[in-house]
Amino acid sequence: MTSKGTPGRMVRIDDETWAAYGELCAEEGTSRADDLRRHAYARVNAWRKKQAIQRRLKHLSDEPTDGDIL
Repeated sequence: MTSKGTPGRMVRIDDETWAAYGELCAEEGTSRADDLRRHAYARVNAWRKKQAIQRRLKHLSDEPTDGDIL
């Protein structure tokens, strides 16, 4: 666990990219961890939204329509 109560994660990124990413984040006033966390949250939220839409469309296509024999 980290000091903020979330588990630490390990990623494999080459040293040159990691250093440049650190510079980029510093220029943007954020940390690599915070930037990665925001990216992961955004991706997961988009994925969940897509799943919800697909479930709703499936549910709508499964509903009987006027004229269907039940």
